[in-house]
Amino acid sequence: MGSQDQAVHDNADQADVIVIGAGVIGIASALALGRRGLNVMVVDKQAPGMGASFGNAGHMATEQVFPIADASILKHLPGMLMNPTGPLRLDWRYLPKALPWFIRLLSNLRPAPYQASVSGLRALNEASLDAWRRLLDTVDGAHLLKEDGSFMVYEQESSLANLQALQSSMAAQGVPIESWSGNAIRDVAPQLSGSIRGGLFFPSTGHVVDPLSVVQRLVATAKAEGVKFRQDEVVSGHVHSHGVTLETTALGRLHGRQVLVACGAHSAPLTDRLTGTRVPLDTERGYHLMLPGEQSRLPTAVTSLERRFIMTPISDGLRLAGTVEFAGLKRPANMERAWQLHRLSQGLFKTPLDTTEATPWMGFRPSLPDSLPVIDSAQDGRVLLAFGHHHLGLTQAAVTAELVAELATQGTAGSGATRCAPPAYDRALPELTPYRLDRF
Repeated sequence: MGSQDQAVHDNADQADVIVIGAGVIGIASALALGRRGLNVMVVDKQAPGMGASFGNAGHMATEQVFPIADASILKHLPGMLMNPTGPLRLDWRYLPKALPWFIRLLSNLRPAPYQASVSGLRALNEASLDAWRRLLDTVDGAHLLKEDGSFMVYEQESSLANLQALQSSMAAQGVPIESWSGNAIRDVAPQLSGSIRGGLFFPSTGHVVDPLSVVQRLVATAKAEGVKFRQDEVVSGHVHSHGVTLETTALGRLHGRQVLVACGAHSAPLTDRLTGTRVPLDTERGYHLMLPGEQSRLPTAVTSLERRFIMTPISDGLRLAGTVEFAGLKRPANMERAWQLHRLSQGLFKTPLDTTEATPWMGFRPSLPDSLPVIDSAQDGRVLLAFGHHHLGLTQAAVTAELVAELATQGTAGSGATRCAPPAYDRALPELTPYRLDRF
């Protein structure tokens, strides 16, 4: 045995599983792993929930079963490059780096891979709310989820054909969907203006009262059940016969029998280092504008078809979210994009929204060119992977955690821990083939 392996062996009890990433997916997975009888440690350079999980729209978007782009992206490309506050933005300085990713995205728009993406998204989304109910019931958090549906509204008569086509496509995929008149929508959301001609209602969707509160509730339960948390950055790692050793900036070396890479848009370098697979992961930079003075403006989430953004009521006010920007992980945020969301809201309500003490935010959504996450194990079960959920991270977090727990306890990289029997589910979990690492 070499000296390095000896050192690793001497520290073999640090954790059964080290979870890299303290967002909603990492935390939900850590809790699920701990409940399988595993000794779990979560490591992240930020406090739990302070990355993309802090600022997402809060919408449980089970209706979104289509990839993040379709063939129309080609005609939008000039606008993406020229308009810095448009709903879909590609920073021209980032174009050389983004080009290979976009080429792969376009390749995935061919009929067969596109349908494979739709099937994979639908399978996760159909299982998502049941998984969230199970999880929140166990952490005394059922009140954090509001299952009251959501709307997509339209204002222009010329948009009706597009809305009807979308309704037909979604219905063909089994998405519960209803067509509502403008007056019917205003009966539910009376502060919306008369410009709303009508829209679609998605009864099997919902929203959380606050994304950060959800993470904090999971963290508190995880700590109470023995999950350890460390705030540090994992910079590298390697797999060996005893498990995985990680290099951190402050804590030094950490050893786990297994490791879960769940650090969102930052997951690609570690995945490459630990598995030898280069994952085509990029980031959709998402923005929100939080309006604390608008706590009673809407009863449920409303998306504008033409304006291409969403408004979600959460406990701290009204969150305006949306827009997609491709500019990588290093460029500073363009908060003008967040303030643009307020301008987009003008005309949607009978009276303007109150921007007193409004706060802008930007976060990184991890996106793969086929719009499917990676949920898999590698290196004989020593490396677990859960990332790439783009704007469906919150929606798919609980079911992803259940899948991760299954992967961790069926792998060949065994642990001396006493493992608990897996929980019984009302129906089978999604089959993992669409989310495998080896598709790249």
